[in-house]
Amino acid sequence: MAKKDYYEVLGVKRDASEDEIKKAYRKLARQYHPDVNKNDKDAAEKFKEINEAYEVLKDPEKRARYDQFGHAGMGQGDFDAGNFGGFGDFGDFGSFGGDFFGDIFENFFGGGFGATRRQGPVRGADVLYDLEISLEEAAAGIEREIQVARMEKCERCQGTGAKPGTRPKTCPVCGGTGQVRNVQNTAFGRFVNITTCTRCGGKGTIIEEPCPHCSGRGMMRAHRKIKIKVPPGVDTGSRLRVSGEGEPGERGGPPGDLYVVIRVKPHKLFIRQGDDLIYDAHISFVQAALGDEIEVPTLDGRVKLKIPEGTQPGTNFRLKAKGIPHIKGYGRGDLHVRVNVVIPEKLNEKQKEILRKFADISGEEIKSPSKGFFGKMKDAFGV
Repeated sequence: MAKKDYYEVLGVKRDASEDEIKKAYRKLARQYHPDVNKNDKDAAEKFKEINEAYEVLKDPEKRARYDQFGHAGMGQGDFDAGNFGGFGDFGDFGSFGGDFFGDIFENFFGGGFGATRRQGPVRGADVLYDLEISLEEAAAGIEREIQVARMEKCERCQGTGAKPGTRPKTCPVCGGTGQVRNVQNTAFGRFVNITTCTRCGGKGTIIEEPCPHCSGRGMMRAHRKIKIKVPPGVDTGSRLRVSGEGEPGERGGPPGDLYVVIRVKPHKLFIRQGDDLIYDAHISFVQAALGDEIEVPTLDGRVKLKIPEGTQPGTNFRLKAKGIPHIKGYGRGDLHVRVNVVIPEKLNEKQKEILRKFADISGEEIKSPSKGFFGKMKDAFGV
């Protein structure tokens, strides 16, 4: 496991004074001392970590070496230079030549301690586009032309960033590598530090005369019309990938992709559940009692549905394969018709009389609610 930064362990800044380091150490040492936390193994490890950090940062020479080389510049145990990094078993490392530790770091860190490689081709960014469609379009599938905003290569300079008629030049500082190599000879050997060139920013080239159209960026914001195909069966949240229609790559890298995110608008008649549809049909209590044949809408047009006599409120009828096509192309979902029996809010006297007779034949005793004072007054005056 990688060691934590010693400054982070003590909770101080890198430019902290000796007094600040000592004060931070004493506070943490009291907090995590093994005698205070006898049953806490984590505290013991923390205390050891705090002591190790303090042993380095309290010593100006060790601190300077740590600031320059990090943990790689520290030895083990008592940090004796003769036992640097655990290589003390080799005896006097000076006998291996001045480049011994430089070679060690080159082998382990790939071309020099602190090395950073020049960036190669970079793939372009992906672009997201939100597309809203109707339920009918989601079921049938559609072709649509959309307008996508994305970065594209400048048409004036063809993406070079240089003024038309000129070209980017090789960076004089790094020689086109994008990196600057610094060699330092220390008491521990030769260290090679490779950093990104600050003159060209790691590109290896500089632009003396920027393109006035894109200000030297080589890229411009543009709106591009793209035709897409939405397959049958998509739903809200479905993502369609259009390869290569994202933003262009850098330094010869491939372009990104376009992802079209689907949103299906709510329908005024149907409720969607996966590939099934739900439709609420409203019928009268007479239709429910005697049975009937009604028409119900589907995505393919209206169809007839038989309502058996004695149908109860909430009964569900399934119409097979009248739902949404499965997106993988195998069959369709179903349409579920839920029956809601509508009870009339107002009845005329003839309707009431018929229902009373029905109740009487059925052996039901119906007690009409009291009309109240105003209801009786209306009956008395024929209002």
